[in-house]
Amino acid sequence: MSDNSFDVFYDKEKAMRQALWLSFKNRITKTEFGVVRYKNNTWAVIESEVADSVGFPFEKMSRDYSDISYDIIRDIKMDEEPLQHLEELLGVFSVMDGELLRYILHAKIPLEKLIRYELAIRGFDKNHVWCGFEKAEDVWLK
Repeated sequence: MSDNSFDVFYDKEKAMRQALWLSFKNRITKTEFGVVRYKNNTWAVIESEVADSVGFPFEKMSRDYSDISYDIIRDIKMDEEPLQHLEELLGVFSVMDGELLRYILHAKIPLEKLIRYELAIRGFDKNHVWCGFEKAEDVWLK
């Protein structure tokens, strides 16, 4: 749900996942997002500068999902109103043939390397700024 210029969530963890995504999406401007307790036991996702200016206690999610549990993955996948970026990300695996998924695990296919290669051949840097194919290869593959 939304309240004027910020997103409001009933689930604090979901709000923190949205804040992490918005911080990533706004990395070029270095705008950080986090959550503050809002009205009626809800959580608002706002910019850190806004929280500082009004004196709200501000919380940020850790920088990554490296310690995500299977229970949290289940919660994200079962969410009736999923965050768009997570729905798209997890959806890729949901529609993939199960035998391919098993093969990825069995053959220890390095997904990070596949992703880095795909990003390199697109010619953009880490901030999605066109830099050319050679530079992108330096950015992603070295």
